[in-house]
Amino acid sequence: TETNMKETFAIPAVGAIIVKHVGDEEYILVQTREKNSCDGTDGLLEIPAGKIREYENIFEALKREVWEETGLHITKIYGEGESQFLDIDGNKTILFNPYCVTQNLSGAYSLILSTFLCEAEGELLKKTNETEDIRWMRRDELKVIVANNPEKIFLMHVNALRKYLG
Repeated sequence: TETNMKETFAIPAVGAIIVKHVGDEEYILVQTREKNSCDGTDGLLEIPAGKIREYENIFEALKREVWEETGLHITKIYGEGESQFLDIDGNKTILFNPYCVTQNLSGAYSLILSTFLCEAEGELLKKTNETEDIRWMRRDELKVIVANNPEKIFLMHVNALRKYLG
């Protein structure tokens, strides 16, 4: 017998570890997740991230998501300068090297997340329809949370933050 099972696919997404330095201190932008969804992820700490629209350049998606979620304008995406474009008969591709790629294998919804290291400027929003308490957290403070309480961070960002914070 033939079964009519609908194929479902992982959703491509992009995230930003946004860093700034004030004197000798390093800060990383974090926010509290408030998607009003029933997946148990509201209230978790996260970095700015979101889904990539069909045919949207990944760097444009990153800039759009950061702007929508934080009010900041990205001024630098590490690795963007090394990206390569190809156009063959109107079929365009981009080669890019993110800081890291994370795929969740269960839980929430199926994502493949390319995370980039970034710098940004502007005034932080107080909250958006998806986030609240958008703030700069000291590197050492975030490192303690990542090391001791990873369950307090949105699953998709834990590995990228572990890699970055060392």
